[in-house]
Amino acid sequence: MLEQVRLYIYTPTMAVTIQSYQRLEEEVLHLPRVDRCRLAIRLLESLDEDDHELTPEWREELQRRSSNIDAGKARLISSESLWSEINQRFGTTL
Repeated sequence: MLEQVRLYIYTPTMAVTIQSYQRLEEEVLHLPRVDRCRLAIRLLESLDEDDHELTPEWREELQRRSSNIDAGKARLISSESLWSEINQRFGTTL
């Protein structure tokens, strides 16, 4: 008899089985709209709670880019123009 294979999603603090994740997702999708919105906002906010520090090199690069923007040396384009260029270049419609 074959044993059931368990897949795991690893997070920094715990391992979650695919089955338990799917059960959680199903339950969350049955919450009232206001509760799903509240949960979605909290989950998105948690993405900003990144505890990783920037390396000195990244801080320097960000400062350089910011200075170039402030000095008018950087060519800024809108997101619409960016996606249009990407779609033209790769023949996609993202």
